[in-house]
Amino acid sequence: MAENILVLLLAALPLMGSPGPATLSAAATGSVYGIARGIPYLTGICLGTATVLAIIATGVTGVLFTVPGLMPVLTIAAAAYILYLAYRIATAPVLSEDKGDRPAPAFAGGYLLAIANPKAYAAIGAVYTSVIVIADAPIRDAAVKLIVLSIVIVAVNTTWLVLGAGLARLLRHPTAGRIANITFAILLVGSVVLALLG
Repeated sequence: MAENILVLLLAALPLMGSPGPATLSAAATGSVYGIARGIPYLTGICLGTATVLAIIATGVTGVLFTVPGLMPVLTIAAAAYILYLAYRIATAPVLSEDKGDRPAPAFAGGYLLAIANPKAYAAIGAVYTSVIVIADAPIRDAAVKLIVLSIVIVAVNTTWLVLGAGLARLLRHPTAGRIANITFAILLVGSVVLALLG
């Protein structure tokens, strides 16, 4: 079983940890608002992604994809939120200018982005179905996968938030900070375009 868990982790980390709407928005939030103010948004991303994991594990994904018009509505709502978030990040003051009076992205925004993130369904679905941890025991297999992949979700997104905050500390200069904010916003929008096209 330990070998299979290692295989699951080796499959999960690059797929779930690669840049995408959730991870880049966590990094951007850390960069612009810092770690402490980014925790509610990070919590929303983690719980939303865990919801996607549960949807995949229970087979509800197939049902969701058959409800006419549901996935396009969720995708449009998430894309609209990401564009709004990208705008807020691009126009936010850099840390050296920030007085902490602008509200950071909230839990609800992170949750919405995560449950409507096409990359999450693709990456988690691929990882979840590609590895059998415990053969001939589907319920125990599912339970172990849920636990391991939930830990990966928290670790990956927290790492991106911390990396974003660390990058901001290096870029306290107003011009460098502004470039970083705009770069994060562009990467965030680009990740959505790639997810929608992919």
